[in-house]
Amino acid sequence: MDKRRVVITGMGAVTPLGHTVAQTWEAAKAGVCGIAPITLYDCSQQKVSLAAEVKDFDPTAALDKKEARRMDRFTQFAVTAAVEAMASSGLDLEKEDTARMGVSVSSGIGGVATIQSSCESGNSRGFDKVSPFFIPMAITNLAAGQIAIRFGLHGLCICPVAACAGGSNAIGDAFRHIRDGYAEVMVAGGAEASITPLAMGGFTSMSALTTAADPSRASIPFDAERSGFVMGEGAAILVLEELEHAKARGAEILGEITGYGATCDAYHITAPDPHGVWSAACMEQALADAGVAREDVDYINAHGTSTPLNDSGETAAIRKVFGDGADKLMVSSTKSMTGHLLGASGAVEAMFCVLALKDGFVPATINYQVPDPACDLDVVPNEGRKADIKTALSNSLGFGGHNTCLVFRKWEG
Repeated sequence: MDKRRVVITGMGAVTPLGHTVAQTWEAAKAGVCGIAPITLYDCSQQKVSLAAEVKDFDPTAALDKKEARRMDRFTQFAVTAAVEAMASSGLDLEKEDTARMGVSVSSGIGGVATIQSSCESGNSRGFDKVSPFFIPMAITNLAAGQIAIRFGLHGLCICPVAACAGGSNAIGDAFRHIRDGYAEVMVAGGAEASITPLAMGGFTSMSALTTAADPSRASIPFDAERSGFVMGEGAAILVLEELEHAKARGAEILGEITGYGATCDAYHITAPDPHGVWSAACMEQALADAGVAREDVDYINAHGTSTPLNDSGETAAIRKVFGDGADKLMVSSTKSMTGHLLGASGAVEAMFCVLALKDGFVPATINYQVPDPACDLDVVPNEGRKADIKTALSNSLGFGGHNTCLVFRKWEG
């Protein structure tokens, strides 16, 4: 039986670059850096002073005040992005079988701000007096659950948790769910809000975050002076739809997802395999799934975290897959602009791939200054490029050795 084709018909975003897809994409094309001094809490007693915050976010633009108070910030981001995505899709839910519509939305950590504040409250007032909304605000699956409730979607509702690869897993799993005939529509993506003293302290103590004080030299993927990632926050949501279903209702098709790979390094709890063996296997798996030849790939949105081990290991993996053809690839890291959104990063970067293909524009790796021989790729340094690209990959590589790769194709009708 022929596998069903899956297209993207809606997108929504809340990121350090903007509160909508359009705002985020215009900033990314312009090479705007979303990194700045932390304002969400007093960081004067901690080593890390920079983050990529969502600025001036008002959850009541999409939620009423009572709803907003009963959601952690990561869920507020997710629902807000889902509202935009569903509106842009043009779906009329009254005409749809909602049992054939589902949700797949990841978060790496979930409601860590709620966990921290509830612990502080419990210590002072007694733990039996914490808010009755503590658990539903904190647990990771409630972003997906709240989206399903908001739109009355009765199909599969899941939350893949795979650290920094989770957002890509969520989209890939949703893609397979539609392709294999279990649903017509899936709302998929990721959300994260981990810029809190506790989360930042935890990542700092394991030497994952940069302590740079200059925003222009903080998140610098593939640069020889990289020293750790910058925490970001936000959400991106994609509406995935079976092709014939989308055509039948006259939907605007933004792009097509054609392949998905997922492997595990099985190597270390935080460090990637330095040789990139299984992240390379992941890309090969995704290309085979899509039926795409290596030479047909034009662009890779790299995981590109700005950590010493990730960027060199990912470069090794790309060279292992593409050989001499790697020199012809454009490989940029948009984390240079957005920071690292953990479980939301793969979703934001999937959105960037769809837009890059649709608009014929490859976003840059900004603030790149010092080449590293171990990262000898065309990283699209400092300025984005107009390019008529047809096929793009999005890589996501998470703590625990989780590797995912998504393949996107330009929609040409």
